[in-house]
Amino acid sequence: MSHLQQAQLASLRSDLLRERDELARRLEASDKFGMNEPMGIELGELSLYDNHPGDIGSEMFERGKDLALAELWEHQLEKAEAALARIDAGTYGHCLRCGEPIPLERLQALPSAEYCVKHVPDDDTSYRRPREEKFLAPAMRSDMDHDDTTQFDGEDAWQIVERWGTSNTPALQEGRDNTDYNDMEIEADENEGYVEPLESFLATDMYGNNVTFIRNDVYQKYLEQGEGYGLLEPDAYEDGDMRDGYF
Repeated sequence: MSHLQQAQLASLRSDLLRERDELARRLEASDKFGMNEPMGIELGELSLYDNHPGDIGSEMFERGKDLALAELWEHQLEKAEAALARIDAGTYGHCLRCGEPIPLERLQALPSAEYCVKHVPDDDTSYRRPREEKFLAPAMRSDMDHDDTTQFDGEDAWQIVERWGTSNTPALQEGRDNTDYNDMEIEADENEGYVEPLESFLATDMYGNNVTFIRNDVYQKYLEQGEGYGLLEPDAYEDGDMRDGYF
């Protein structure tokens, strides 16, 4: 049962129709603030790919502003249309959260109001998310992982940045027995780009033939730990000791 009289409801419907038509007209007249044209077309270029980011700073700022304004008007248009749908369904004028009647004064000031003042959500948050998020699961975690995982997470992101230097000192390093500054990074010995050590130094051609291996650091550790003893370089051993020249 609506707490609004028929005359009040008719007046609010008229306000919503006028708001909906005005917003639709603005969006069409503004060409969605230029969003229908590629960025940089005013510069006479088909692509900004070869431009330095500093040279297109103004264009980037304007495109961000265009996105925000277009999203705002589209959101307001959706709310006006949703309010009209609630009038037709007989649920207009009630808070979508608590179900209590929204005061007439609030509806007159904001005909598309969906909530009472007490339950108004933060309307400054953009809910327009990249389409990729529908297909990327699980999403990238922001915390540090403490288990064996192959997904790219917050720790991996930090490791990439950490390579360029940090303010850490040897006293703050993760490993207490490190002797090299290159080993001070978080999990500096973590496998990157492979799971098993064997995968980092064994290789084949595109058809799976011509197996070869590369004597990298992982390969050396692999042999030192006895995992490749007598398998990869049977001639490298003499009386149980490895010959010089292989490392």
